[in-house]
Amino acid sequence: MAGAKNHDYHILPPSIWPLMGSMSALALAIGAIMWMHPDQMGNAGAGVFYLGLAGVLATMFFWWADVVKEAHAGDHTPVVSLHLRYGMILFIASEVMFFVGWFWAFFDFSLFPSTLEPINGMFPSKGIETLNAFELPLLNTLILLCSGTTVTWAHHSLIHGNRDGLKKGLLATILLGALFSAIQAYEYAHAPFPFGETPYSSAFYMATGFHGFHVLVGTIFLIVCLVRANNGHFTPRQHFGFEAAAWYWHFVDVVWLFLFAAIYVWGGWGAPIHGG
Repeated sequence: MAGAKNHDYHILPPSIWPLMGSMSALALAIGAIMWMHPDQMGNAGAGVFYLGLAGVLATMFFWWADVVKEAHAGDHTPVVSLHLRYGMILFIASEVMFFVGWFWAFFDFSLFPSTLEPINGMFPSKGIETLNAFELPLLNTLILLCSGTTVTWAHHSLIHGNRDGLKKGLLATILLGALFSAIQAYEYAHAPFPFGETPYSSAFYMATGFHGFHVLVGTIFLIVCLVRANNGHFTPRQHFGFEAAAWYWHFVDVVWLFLFAAIYVWGGWGAPIHGG
């Protein structure tokens, strides 16, 4: 019959969200530039920035809501689900390269300190105190490792049809993620060096700060999964939304292990310890 569907692919209906998202992202970028140059652009930058941000957040909410509706309508066939997984894998790969840039900067400063002549050619800078890697950073490492086990518990519970275990595992992971963020905020508030004072402090805050942002995003991701689980979403055979959140959380865990080893332990080796 003409027009009959004879394939496993999902042909998307027309949607306003790609156009809305691109326009909002452009407004956000232009607003940020205007905000950073008030002497040339006036005082409208903040308004344009927040308008673009609101548009981006609205696009994310409504577009992903449409994706959830498609899943419930049966449009996520095995072929479509496979491609969704490929998309998530490529997204995480792009995030890996994002952090490679910050690690590259950190190792460039640390392995070639002769380029830092204005600050005595040393890394960390001479006289700067560093954080004790085996206090709060080690505690946060253990917290993230525990959160990796709880999200795996939730995943296995879902696969075996144990929805109570799914909800408890998600809740435990969310609480551990929130605890990690709270401890990192405390660490920043009591750090012995400010942002931007030296290459070490800049590299430290940019790498750990962007990781902290990813923890917040991952926590929100898991909160959405918990709300959906409470609403009866996800089945043992179809739960890509949860699977993507779990992959993202494990990525966050692995990045932190490299940050802890490279920046906290190796990066501060031999420097005076704050409070030590």
